[in-house]
Amino acid sequence: MELLKIASAGEKHSTHPLAEAVVIKAKEKNIEIPEVNEFSEKSGHGITCKLNGDVLKIGSVKLLVESGIDISPLSKKADELSSQGKTLIYVGSGGKLLGLFSLSDTIKENSVEAIKRLHDLGIKTCMISGDNRKVASYVAKEVGIGEFEAEVLPEDKINAVKKHQQNGLKVGMVGDGINDAPALAQANIGIAIGSGTDVAKETGDVVLVKNDLLDVERAIRLGKKTLTKIKQNFFWALFYNAIGIPVAAGLFYPFTLPPQWCGLAMAFSSVSVVSNSLLLKRIAKKL
Repeated sequence: MELLKIASAGEKHSTHPLAEAVVIKAKEKNIEIPEVNEFSEKSGHGITCKLNGDVLKIGSVKLLVESGIDISPLSKKADELSSQGKTLIYVGSGGKLLGLFSLSDTIKENSVEAIKRLHDLGIKTCMISGDNRKVASYVAKEVGIGEFEAEVLPEDKINAVKKHQQNGLKVGMVGDGINDAPALAQANIGIAIGSGTDVAKETGDVVLVKNDLLDVERAIRLGKKTLTKIKQNFFWALFYNAIGIPVAAGLFYPFTLPPQWCGLAMAFSSVSVVSNSLLLKRIAKKL
C-alpha cells in the first residue's frame, strides 16, 4: 500500500495511460495521495519529482539505470512478469529501488481478426512499441504479427516509418497518442483511433470513429473500391465525350441530333456517373 501511495503521488501529474491506471488503483484503495514538487517527465522514460525531500523516479528500467539505481534485486521477478506480457513500472527514491508495478493492457477482442484480415489483403503488418522486447514479443505473438520493434522511443517512431518507406513500401500508420502524431504525419496514410488524443486525430488522414480495429481493414477495402469507381467514371466520361464531341462538331454532317436529344445525352452521361458512384453505398453496407 505504501508503494502504491508513493507511486500515485508522482503519477497523478502525468497524462500517460499507465500513470492514470496507477492513480485510479490508489483511489480505489482510498489512499490519500500526497503532493510532490519539481515534477518533470521525459517521454519514453518516466517521471522525476521530489517527495518529502527525496528524489522520486517512476518509469522504465532505463530511467532508473540512468539514475544509478540498482535494479538487480528484482531482475528475476521483472523477467518473469515481462514474459507474461506485463508492462513494468519501476519506483525508486533516494537512489534506492523501492519496488515495481506490473500492468497488463488487455488485447482488444477484434485485434486478432483485424490482423488476419489485413494479411488476407496481402498487407504486411509490423508493431512498433515502447515496451521491452519480451512484452512486445508476447503481444505480437498473441495477435499474429510476425514483425515488431520494441523499446522504441516516441521520437524514433517516425524513423521506423521512414525505414519501411526507404525499402520501397507504402506505409499506413495506426496510432492514438501524442507521441504517434509525427509518425502518422510521415506515413503515406495516417490512421488515428477515435478515442485517441486530439493531436493524433488532427494529424491522421483517416479517423476510426468507432474505435474498432476492424475498421482499418474496412477503410482499406472501401478505399480500393472508391478508386475503382473513380477509374470507371473516368472511362465512361471519356467514352461519352469521345463519341459526343465529334457528333456535336458536325463530323457526320448532314446527320445531326436535335437539341433535345443532345441535352438528353448529356444528362444521361452525368446520371450514369453519379449512379455508378452511389453504388458505393451498397458496398459500404457489406463491409
